[in-house]
Amino acid sequence: MKLYRFSPIKNEDELQQAVEHIHFESYKLCKISFGEYLPNSGNIGIFCHYQDEYEYLTGVREKLTESSENFNQKYFKLHNPIVIPAKNDIPETAYDFLYIRQPDPYRHHVGDLDFYLPEEEYFDLKKEMENGKEVPGARLFPSPRLEMIEMFDPDCDVLAYVSTAKMADIVKTTKSEA
Repeated sequence: MKLYRFSPIKNEDELQQAVEHIHFESYKLCKISFGEYLPNSGNIGIFCHYQDEYEYLTGVREKLTESSENFNQKYFKLHNPIVIPAKNDIPETAYDFLYIRQPDPYRHHVGDLDFYLPEEEYFDLKKEMENGKEVPGARLFPSPRLEMIEMFDPDCDVLAYVSTAKMADIVKTTKSEA
């Protein structure tokens, strides 16, 4: 029985299918939570579940992205953006950064991506949520170090986040402890 929708990813076609799945499912989560599609931060993460999958995808990532000596780096800049064409009302999106997460067999998610709001709008929403406002399929991210709202659905195997544009840039250069 296969526990994960795409893992283990064994070739670049399967990687592309996983990227497209994360993209479209994340946009659905965004629409459910906010009633509209928020601006996309241009980064996408693939979650591994097996060590050999991680090693393979790290090798693919090294071919597709610029190298870095920053050992804390989470997202790597792609040589060429991954462009997902528009479909129905979901806009065309270009991803400039790629993250391959180390194996975690206890989480079933395929991957994640980030959206952003203008800073004032984000902090107003965060305050409202701290004061009890419920946003369908959204919750405050539990790490005080990362200023984000997580979008989720128990029946969906991707996660999406919303933060400020500044936080979206910070996330691209540091690893999460969460």
